[in-house]
Amino acid sequence: MRWVFRCFKVRVASLALVGVFATTAQAAEVRVAVAANFTAPMRQIAQAFERDTGHKAVLSFGATGAFYAQIRNGAPFDVFLSADDTTPARLVSEGAGVTGNSFPYAYGRLMLWSATPGVVDERGDVLKSGNFERLALANPRVAPYGAAAVQTMERLGVAEALKARWVQGENIAQVHQFVSSGNAVLGFVALSQVWLDGQLTSGSGWLVPANLHEPIRQDAVLLKRGQGNPAALALMHYLKSEPAQRIVRQFGYDLGR
Repeated sequence: MRWVFRCFKVRVASLALVGVFATTAQAAEVRVAVAANFTAPMRQIAQAFERDTGHKAVLSFGATGAFYAQIRNGAPFDVFLSADDTTPARLVSEGAGVTGNSFPYAYGRLMLWSATPGVVDERGDVLKSGNFERLALANPRVAPYGAAAVQTMERLGVAEALKARWVQGENIAQVHQFVSSGNAVLGFVALSQVWLDGQLTSGSGWLVPANLHEPIRQDAVLLKRGQGNPAALALMHYLKSEPAQRIVRQFGYDLGR
């Protein structure tokens, strides 16, 4: 009986090893275009995704408008995580995205931020005082967070007065760099860039009220190139999972309205 039991244990171990190799053999790679504002959370999600599924996500970060042009010109992406909902819908209507395979993965928040403590007050009155030389924002023509920044200033009635001081970045990551390096004393960034676990990570900031700009709904879309890729399909599913959504919340995003 001891010999039989030992044989059984060896057989179980062998089957488990076969299962591991089978999982590894089925692992695939997904190329993902990610809006710059979602850089930090997506890096964490990609690590968790690989750990939990065995699939690898290869990430590229940039401006939504720039990614749209690249995808339309044949850039080899399988999944696109946009900073808005209109660009994925447009890609689907133009045949570059897969119909019925898009959804909101996050709702973004806008922050007026300075790397220096005390510069930005808790109500954003610094915009009306004008006690600064440069104000950084993302290019509103290609970056939804830049468009939201312009809408905010328009609704506050300060857009025209401040326009000469604008320093535009190609995307929200470049805006954060402008402000953190001191090239601009303050700027409109994504909350996720300066927020973690319920608090500001550095400097001073004003969380822009959501009613001062259009909702920043961020949609993920499966692209035509990825529709036969098991890793792409797995990532679309994983973005809806609790581990992924926990990371999204940790960086200050909303999950629905």
